[in-house]
Amino acid sequence: MGGEWGELADAAGAVADVVAVRDSKDPDGPVLLVTRAALRSAVNSARATH
Repeated sequence: MGGEWGELADAAGAVADVVAVRDSKDPDGPVLLVTRAALRSAVNSARATH
């Protein structure tokens, strides 16, 4: 994946059990809000395929 990663932040102040994800190279860009369970599932799926 070329070492490219985004940034994760706890968004509990906005919505319970949610993580904010954004592109670290574009800090003013859009933010994706996902539940912790959805993020965990996506990471586990990525691990299983690589």
